[in-house]
Amino acid sequence: MAGISEKKLITLVSPTVEASPKPTTTASRAVFPFTAIIGQEEMKLALLLNVIDPKIGGVMVMGDRGTGKSTTIRALADLLPEIEVVADDPFNSSPRDPELMSEEVRYAMANGKELPTVEKKVLMVDLPLGATEDRVCGTIDIEKALAEGVKAFEPGLLAKANRGILYVDEVNLLDDHLVDVLLDSAASGWNTVEREGISIRHPARFVLVGSGNPEEGELRPQLLDRFGMHAEIRTVKEPVQRVKIVEERSAFDGNPQGYIEKYQSPQEALQKQIVDAQGLLPSVEIDYDLRVKISEVCAQLDVDGLRGDLVANRAAKAIAALEGRTEVTVDDISRIVTLSLRHRLRKDPLESIDSGYKVQKVFCRVFGIEMPEDTNS
Repeated sequence: MAGISEKKLITLVSPTVEASPKPTTTASRAVFPFTAIIGQEEMKLALLLNVIDPKIGGVMVMGDRGTGKSTTIRALADLLPEIEVVADDPFNSSPRDPELMSEEVRYAMANGKELPTVEKKVLMVDLPLGATEDRVCGTIDIEKALAEGVKAFEPGLLAKANRGILYVDEVNLLDDHLVDVLLDSAASGWNTVEREGISIRHPARFVLVGSGNPEEGELRPQLLDRFGMHAEIRTVKEPVQRVKIVEERSAFDGNPQGYIEKYQSPQEALQKQIVDAQGLLPSVEIDYDLRVKISEVCAQLDVDGLRGDLVANRAAKAIAALEGRTEVTVDDISRIVTLSLRHRLRKDPLESIDSGYKVQKVFCRVFGIEMPEDTNS
């Protein structure tokens, strides 16, 4: 750095970022409609609640192979309404919310520049198992920075996923250090890349969705706890329902466009419900006594830390908003408490994740309600 002129040093700390070339657009692939998915209510509810309030912290979906995990997550991304972004910005920056702006956009706005905007579809970014940390976080071209005095930053998958969905299939097989990076970014909403004294920081607010098969290995408990919710899905056993699922998928494969048109009305209705819920969420309140009881459930289950309390409160508000209400009820808490807490229980290393029986048992005891007869033991 000793040979760099004073002028170059000043330029290096400017917020200029070089965007990577935009990929050529291709015809979009038909996506199975979210409202046409049969069953898997637990997974669908968890995904919807995280879209309404991304601060819930994402979803871990664990279950058998071939149960529609990837199909459901892609369907959700396709369902979401378009968002307004700053044109040609590699981070999908919001033109209004400072928390969702890159440094370059903030700098331009502070200097009174008017930035063009475009409507853009919410992205679902797939993170491959073999991805490197540079591919995930982005990388800085040091040679170009020193030679030309600009922050030559190649954005990674976290930049692309900002304001969208980041999906990691087989997350239990992903390297632990990459899982740490993802969870840190998901929790803070920012990604920082530092190299040779040069630092780039950009917004990285996304809904993190991980899926996997428990037979292929569990996540470490300290990483599992960082996911807001844990949905468990199983292979459908009822023959009639299995036939129905096969028929629906065959109908879609035979005529994708016609099938999508058939579900256009319910898709639009659910999309509007999500948008309305996002707007209503700040007005939703949860009674103090209910908050105390949620914390009592967490305490009786011996849940470490306070993440369980926070997620349960946020999820209860999100489900009330989804149904157009501003007051959280006991029933709302009942529907989200297992999703929020089952993966936070201390357990024997040989045990699998609790199916929900322990959580529901304590919940019913604390809230003074009768245990449902159909709860699996």
